[in-house]
Amino acid sequence: MAIHQKLHDRLEELRRRNAEAEAGGGPDRREREHKAGKLTARERIALLLDEGSFEELDKFVTHRCTDFGMEEHRPAGDGFVTGYGRIDGRLVYVFAHDFTVFGGSLSEANAAKVCKIMDLAMRAGAPVIGLNDSGGARIQEGVMSLAGYADIFLRNTLASGVIPQVSAIMGPCAGGAVYSPAITDFIFMTRNTSYMFVTGPDVIKTVTHEEVTKQDLGGAMTHNATSGVAHFIARDDAECLAMIRELMSFLPLNNLEDPPRRVTADPWDRVEIALDHLVPVDPMLPYDIKDAVQAVVDENYLFEVQEHYARNIVVGFARLDGRPVGIVANQPAILAGCLDINASVKGARFVRFCDAFNIPLVTFEDVPGFLPGTQQEFGGIIKHGAKLLFAYAEATVPKLTVITRKAYGGAYCVMASKHIRTDANFAWPTAEIAVMGPEGAVNIVYKRELDRAPEAERERLRQEKIAEFRERFANPYVAAERGYIDAVIEPSQTRAKLITALRALETKRDSNPKKKHGNIPL
Repeated sequence: MAIHQKLHDRLEELRRRNAEAEAGGGPDRREREHKAGKLTARERIALLLDEGSFEELDKFVTHRCTDFGMEEHRPAGDGFVTGYGRIDGRLVYVFAHDFTVFGGSLSEANAAKVCKIMDLAMRAGAPVIGLNDSGGARIQEGVMSLAGYADIFLRNTLASGVIPQVSAIMGPCAGGAVYSPAITDFIFMTRNTSYMFVTGPDVIKTVTHEEVTKQDLGGAMTHNATSGVAHFIARDDAECLAMIRELMSFLPLNNLEDPPRRVTADPWDRVEIALDHLVPVDPMLPYDIKDAVQAVVDENYLFEVQEHYARNIVVGFARLDGRPVGIVANQPAILAGCLDINASVKGARFVRFCDAFNIPLVTFEDVPGFLPGTQQEFGGIIKHGAKLLFAYAEATVPKLTVITRKAYGGAYCVMASKHIRTDANFAWPTAEIAVMGPEGAVNIVYKRELDRAPEAERERLRQEKIAEFRERFANPYVAAERGYIDAVIEPSQTRAKLITALRALETKRDSNPKKKHGNIPL
């Protein structure tokens, strides 16, 4: 009887400790989070993962700080919830800051918890998802807390390109805490409850005398539309977690796997007659490139990435024949589709992610060139534009390009042209492939002839030369004759052409010269 009682007591002790750890900072602090429009760490994990799949690790870890009276309060878990579970049946590792315990601050102990699951994820070949809601480094622990951040940064860097890393900013994220999310592949933010910045409003006011609110400085829309630091914006925690689940459906678990295929009822040879009339007859008129992308992909669905930033280029995930692909598309409705600094960086990082994780790239091209102006030149458009070129050139995944209209100058070369190892290059009959547009070309090629013409005749002659140049060069056939375009296709047939090419490239093997790494123009 005594033995049974001892076993019972031990089980009760375990249950008590579990309940204590799961209580976090207690009901009052949990209620405060709910009133602020936030879920708790455990509620977030429950929504993110398949029901009942979460396995928690290090639930009873406590901090070891004895300064500032900290030894009197050592809650189990130390403010971080870590472990692993499943999304759509596929393994992921996750950590979540519990803001109800020491404001979710990072300590030596809970940093070790994060490092442990990151090491496990690397060995298992599974993604890591971080749900960030933290006051930053735990001041009471000083340099030990900072060391914890650096330990995490190192693992973020080593894991980059090996396993997908996703960060959700669901509360404050300031100071050194922002660098771990910045190294990860994708950052989600919640519209009214999250912010991130290196230096807060109070310090900025003291040092530079600027007055700015937390939201204006580092809120979700600031980082989604202005800085480009974040990739997605959600209304609230629940939508944010649902979006992460959606993103994961496109991604492989690691760099040695292919992305997950889905069965689709969308016919592979579906014809889209509307595409035959999408591009305006007038080459100066805009149209929405998303209409072309959505018409071609499975179920007309594009999961757009960085929708609000550098809107002159569109990037995101879609499926063709059930297979995930990365979409990169110039947007003629914004800045005429020109490439600028922000668009080049946005595109380059997305291309490199897709290449790292075996996701084929499909490019829709309508680009009149790089955006001119002193602001772009002084900002380093040469260097930043080269990032996109570098990314496309080093990518070894299947690469397909569709030129819908303009493909001018260096931008033609950059946007997955045949010359940088693109596998299949198609052009619509509306494509214009040339060094520059007819207007600019005529001003250079026929400058002397135009200058010598009588002033009354000059504009008429100029228009004649423009029409002649457009007829001769602003079409896809000169490039097709050279083999730079594999086929000029009817726009309505684009889906079938892309899927047929992708099927042929399923066994593609390509590699880059052996080296430690390239030196992308950062």
